[in-house]
Amino acid sequence: MSGLSRISLILSNISAGGLPVTEANQEMSKEQVEAELTQLFVPYRGFCARKGLQLTEVILEDFDVSKAIIDYITSNNIQNVVVGASSRNALRKFMNPDVPTCLTKGAPEFCGVYVIYKGKPLTIRTAKVPAPVNTFPPKQQMALDSPYRQAEHFDYSIRNSERPPDYMRGNKPLPTPRMTSNDAYIDILDSSVRSSRTNYHDSYTGNIDFPASTSFRSDLSDAFELGYTESPRGFLPPAISSMREAEAEMRRLRLELKQTVEMYNAACKEAIMAKEKARELQKLKIEEARRIEELRQSEEAALALVELEKAKCKAAMEAAEAAQKIAELEARRRYNAELKARRVAKERKKATESVLRSEIHYRKYSIDEIEVATNFFSSALKVGEGGYGPVFRATLDHTQVAIKVLRPDASQGRKQFQQEVEILSCIRHPNMVLLLGACPEYGCLVYEYMDYGSLEDRLLRRGNTPPIPWATRFKIAAEIATALLFLHQTKPEPLVHRDLKPANILLDHNYVSKISDVGLARLVPASVADSVTQYRITSTAGTLCYIDPEYQQTGMLGVKSDIYSLGIMLLQIITAKPPMSLMHHVERSIEKGNFADMLDPAIEDWPVEETLAFAKLALKCAELRRKDRPDLGKVVLPELSRLRSIGQEYKASRSNNSRYLGAAPKTFDSISKGAMSLIHQKQDSRHITEKN
Repeated sequence: MSGLSRISLILSNISAGGLPVTEANQEMSKEQVEAELTQLFVPYRGFCARKGLQLTEVILEDFDVSKAIIDYITSNNIQNVVVGASSRNALRKFMNPDVPTCLTKGAPEFCGVYVIYKGKPLTIRTAKVPAPVNTFPPKQQMALDSPYRQAEHFDYSIRNSERPPDYMRGNKPLPTPRMTSNDAYIDILDSSVRSSRTNYHDSYTGNIDFPASTSFRSDLSDAFELGYTESPRGFLPPAISSMREAEAEMRRLRLELKQTVEMYNAACKEAIMAKEKARELQKLKIEEARRIEELRQSEEAALALVELEKAKCKAAMEAAEAAQKIAELEARRRYNAELKARRVAKERKKATESVLRSEIHYRKYSIDEIEVATNFFSSALKVGEGGYGPVFRATLDHTQVAIKVLRPDASQGRKQFQQEVEILSCIRHPNMVLLLGACPEYGCLVYEYMDYGSLEDRLLRRGNTPPIPWATRFKIAAEIATALLFLHQTKPEPLVHRDLKPANILLDHNYVSKISDVGLARLVPASVADSVTQYRITSTAGTLCYIDPEYQQTGMLGVKSDIYSLGIMLLQIITAKPPMSLMHHVERSIEKGNFADMLDPAIEDWPVEETLAFAKLALKCAELRRKDRPDLGKVVLPELSRLRSIGQEYKASRSNNSRYLGAAPKTFDSISKGAMSLIHQKQDSRHITEKN
């Protein structure tokens, strides 16, 4: 509200026992209502008295409080209204808006609405347009409560109304503003007084900025909103001069107030700036503390890393010292071994050179003799062909021989020829093929003739030949192992065949087996063969499925390289199957218990138990890792000799009982079954011992 005399509108929808005032008046006397109204205004009168302000009390009676206030504001051009905040919660406010909310939304735009909560402004809606210029209303008599009270006059903002506005639709009685301090009506001031008061009002209603959220603003708001002007009953000329003095005093107070507000605003700005500065300082402090903590953690991590690096360095130095000592010992040992190896190699070289210098004793044939014997290399006399060249059957010196002719395009054929002549002319063994002579000019080798050809042809029954009995197969295996051990024990240096396979095993008419085709054999230093069992060469040689896997991958040759080839060949002897993946199939059949299905079906009387031992020995010989293969002289040959003895016993029993057809197999079957049951008993006892 504007003007020196501010009006505080105490708006209340008084109820008594839950009934409106209009109904309560029917049950209680007018004196009781007046007493309650008097008690209602006591706190506000005391507040205004403390502030030195005059109070005018206006009571509006209506069912809709907010609508009555809005109509009263509109009718009297009230520019400022101060109301207390509601105690409703948010849900109740949404369901049924309270009086402050309705005033904030529905008050005219020229009226500012201030909602106060606990002495501080909660909501402020300032006036958007200036108040309209009102004409002074006609004289109106106001009812006074008592003839002894002084007349109280409305401020200019509420004197413009001739009558209260309508508050309800229909023929509802209109609320009437009444003066609680007088029962009489007072005439309105004359035009001169009105003009003076209007000037006074205009001089006071300047724009003043009230700081928000402070007790100072609350006090100012209370002072200006609850103030009122009181004029003595009956205006006289001295009153006009008093009014002018009051106006001058007001101008002075307004100037002081403006200065105070400016000082307060400056203090608020300084306080805000100080608060912001304190906040920035706090942020800087927190950031600095965080940075210090990070630096501390980084320092600790760096120290820990330094300690760790020191420990690693110390351990590395210790390891380096230990490695240096070990290296020195190893170097010394290696140096001694090299000296010994050089000395031994020197001696071996001298022995080898002496052997090589000695004259090679073999019969030399001319090419004419070879051509006549082979009928000029007739295809009718051709019995086979290998990587070296074709093989022909012929007769030389009234002896049946096999002549192997070097093919012109054979790679390294001349070298193989020379090596085979040197080796076979110097060694003699009943299970090594016998070299009868050679033709050095054309690379022709003359061997003794083997009637049954190669072991491969007999296993595959080429030419519809009869199958080899199982006892004979065991004998052939033992003979091959014997000849191979002879090569490995050759002096001065062991000899590795490198191409051991069924095609290079020849059989005579009595199934005596002999190893042939030693052209790829290599001499391995004895010191290496005894200690390391391997020797580095530049290139591999042999047939794919029979080559030692380690020899094929690394080029490391040793006497156990022939053991792998022997293992594959032993599996072929009992299965008569190709070598590709043969080891895998035999292992699977043993695991599944159908090993008998893998045996050569041409033989019906296989001794399964002995043959299974034969197969397991062959699988051990064919291990992928060289170190897992058994020793030829200590393990392989003794076992094969045992199995050969079983076969010889079987053949002897058959020859002794040849007049009783069919008795020998049954007898051997009973012997085999007895041996098998004995083996099973031994195995069961071994399992029981292991469990215990």
